[in-house]
Amino acid sequence: MTQSTDIQAIWPEGTPKPLMPYSPAVRAGDWLFVSGHLASDYEHGLPPEITEGNPRLSNKLGQESHYLLRNMARTVEAAGGDIDRDSMRIFQWFVAPELTLEAYDAGRTWPGIQITPYLEARNEYVTEPRPASTAMAIAGLLVADTTVEVDIICRLDDADSVGIPVPEGLPAPLGGYSPAIVRGDYVFLSGEIPTDFTGDFGRAETYGPPSALAVETRVNPNIWYGSAIEKQTEYVMWKLSKIAEAAGSSLERTIKADVYLAHPSDFEGFEKVWKKWFPENPPARFVAPYMGYGGRDSRVEIALQLLTNESSLTIETVHTPNAPSPLGHEPQAVKCGDLLYFSTQMAFDDSGQLAAGMARNPAFPYYGSPAKDQVHYMMTNVAAIAETAGTDVENIVRRLCFHDDFAYFQEAIDEWAGWFPGVKPASSTIGLVDGEMIVPGAKVILDLIAYVPAS
Repeated sequence: MTQSTDIQAIWPEGTPKPLMPYSPAVRAGDWLFVSGHLASDYEHGLPPEITEGNPRLSNKLGQESHYLLRNMARTVEAAGGDIDRDSMRIFQWFVAPELTLEAYDAGRTWPGIQITPYLEARNEYVTEPRPASTAMAIAGLLVADTTVEVDIICRLDDADSVGIPVPEGLPAPLGGYSPAIVRGDYVFLSGEIPTDFTGDFGRAETYGPPSALAVETRVNPNIWYGSAIEKQTEYVMWKLSKIAEAAGSSLERTIKADVYLAHPSDFEGFEKVWKKWFPENPPARFVAPYMGYGGRDSRVEIALQLLTNESSLTIETVHTPNAPSPLGHEPQAVKCGDLLYFSTQMAFDDSGQLAAGMARNPAFPYYGSPAKDQVHYMMTNVAAIAETAGTDVENIVRRLCFHDDFAYFQEAIDEWAGWFPGVKPASSTIGLVDGEMIVPGAKVILDLIAYVPAS
């Protein structure tokens, strides 16, 4: 099996061409996966129109946002779509220098940044009902001095998108995005955090310092009982269940979950609650740590993709003994319709530890290429899972990659590119702080989607 002829790389005219081996966008059937875009001309880093302007006359984040969104709109148009009409899921990554390893270890996840200039630019390109949204603060991006990266998943079919309003009794988001978008068989839920958006910011009913957390999720810092991550996860899952119901779906119809944790140590508590909500047949799940949130004191954000209750599509769990057991309560992958959704890919073995040979020998700290080795190991596993699902590793269409240290980026992307002699997948690459991952020793985390051609 080789790459499907249904997969097409999109190279729009008049936009900067990326320096690394990925496509600006990839169309596969009615899906369009747009790579992470930054405000770069790929010659100067930030383009001169941003760096040479009078900083008193315009906002840098706003300028970056207009630049990249304009190029994204042209990319979607080159694929035969419209960024306003066809965007289903939007991912936004904001650089926050205050989010250091020391901050995360101390429990501080507030990024200390203001993204209103980005939202104002976004609203010019994407109107209501806006796509389901995730906006996270992270440590870094690949192009110097850039502060935001955006990628989008679109549907290029004849269906209409329906925005689902906030169900009665739930807090309304402040960022202008839709809590849920329904289009055809699919429901996309925005990332939810454990805030109530009330703006009380630490008045009488709260404990300790100012907080935007919902009352139900707070843990009294003066008492040694309680688990913040468990309470927050429970509240977020409750919110998602209500939004899914309002959208004509249910959590039992979940295909894929994107989970963003504050700290690797939160995984255990999160997992306890996750198992309660998905006791059987859990969805594919991607989990990444070291995230900053738009609500102060948050420790988790969860976004879901589901099927409507009326959809005739099936959700099929994929498993092969030729790849390691999943990291937690998740399958290796889930196949639904013409897509295959992989769960978290890291270089772990069946025990959940870093696989043998995936780290440098401490006695020889400068020998070896651990990121290259880890990507090769992961892709070997991915190829086995893809084959079991009836597709091929070359049919991967979307890659979201997290690094703990960009010093390892080049060796990792070189290894990655070698798996794709044809169309290179749409890609986004995000920098995390240099700290222990959920699997200690992991240098790279991959979130992947593959196309499954009709048999």
